[in-house]
Amino acid sequence: MGPQVAYSTEEEKDPKKQKVEILGPFGLVESNHNGCPAGELQKARVDLAACYRLLDQLGFNEGVDNHLTVMVPGTRDRFLCIAYGIMWSEVTASNLLLLDQEGKVLEGSGCPDPTAFYIHGRIHAAHPHATCVLHTHVPYSTALSCLEDMELKMIHQNSCRFSDEIAYDTVYEGLVLGKTEGDRLAKVMGSKRVLLHQNHGIVTAGDSVAEAFDELYFFERAATVQVLAMSMGKPLKIIDDHVVKNYKDQVDQFRGVWAAKHFEARKRSLYKPTGLGHADFAA
Repeated sequence: MGPQVAYSTEEEKDPKKQKVEILGPFGLVESNHNGCPAGELQKARVDLAACYRLLDQLGFNEGVDNHLTVMVPGTRDRFLCIAYGIMWSEVTASNLLLLDQEGKVLEGSGCPDPTAFYIHGRIHAAHPHATCVLHTHVPYSTALSCLEDMELKMIHQNSCRFSDEIAYDTVYEGLVLGKTEGDRLAKVMGSKRVLLHQNHGIVTAGDSVAEAFDELYFFERAATVQVLAMSMGKPLKIIDDHVVKNYKDQVDQFRGVWAAKHFEARKRSLYKPTGLGHADFAA
């Protein structure tokens, strides 16, 4: 069921002064700004802009393609996304688009990449846990997706955190340009944190921008180790199942805290006046 909207009797006569109450998965919020208090929406904008900038610094983007989105806090039918044609190094909090579930631009100039709408919109709609969804063609994860056996092997500590967290989609049919294919991807992904799409790339999802960023970062690190280990032409040493489970249990206890600390530390670097990133991302 979508958000429930109610208007106070006192303000009914003047739509501009209507007090909107939206009951969503995060509880009751009041807003006159696209279903979200302005301060919360601005924080979501800043976090997503920071994510674009950080992934650009890490070389995780591909030209003006690939896309990152986050739900508008307190809603299940609106999300922020980049306008197609903007370099990730140019993304700011204010130039992000705000889209509804039908792809209509509610705020911002330009249009999203259609594949961004059909991939992200359908995953957001299907999975309440997918507050933030990141889709990229990062090199080593994408290299794995090009193998007949694209499974991430449990050979390293970073691999173990993804035990039972990866959905593997072996169907590739070109660009995702419709709801049918978007819904299929969402169904394959289910409640997993990672979707590895064969011959294409990776999708990560999280309860926050920080968590989705953390999943993408560490999956790419795990994939890098696997590709390098495989290049040696010797058998991989698989970690025992009970060790994998113990480590995964430990990660699950602290995943959100670690992700927040990691993301905030990297975001602080963007505020420095020197280097690749600087405070204009938050404008």
